[in-house]
Amino acid sequence: MIDGPLFWPTVLGVLGTGLVAGVFCGFSTFVMRGLAALPPAQGAAAMQAINVAAVTPPFMAVFLGSAVLCAGIAVVTLVLWPEEGTVELLVGSALYLFGSFGVTMAANVPRNDALAGLEPGTPEAAAYWPAYIRQWTLWNHVRTVASAGAALAYVLALT
Repeated sequence: MIDGPLFWPTVLGVLGTGLVAGVFCGFSTFVMRGLAALPPAQGAAAMQAINVAAVTPPFMAVFLGSAVLCAGIAVVTLVLWPEEGTVELLVGSALYLFGSFGVTMAANVPRNDALAGLEPGTPEAAAYWPAYIRQWTLWNHVRTVASAGAALAYVLALT
């Protein structure tokens, strides 16, 4: 079991990455399916509203705060190189930073931005909507697994 300066950040890392995994899991398992079942204009408009609501302080504090925390855990782990939990801490940090935060910035946000630039009732939006749902959801599955994997790795570091 790890102790010292990494214990409480790791506990917070479990909480933050686990909460983000839960949000992403909800989108992967039912939100996107519900939106896909709507007519394209309604689905696109609903997703545009969700994307605006997502960048408010409560979610961003957890999402970005977890990224900062994971980066800090990685740096402290590399500097201190503890006798126990090193691999788990580095794996957890990498999973969240690359598989959750990185994928969000590289895959999901560009799709959100493209959708935001379309008027929901237009033929362009209707044509983009099926590809958006398919691609966004695929990358969201990656974020879900990576965030859950990060939480699990941090739990293993604590045991």
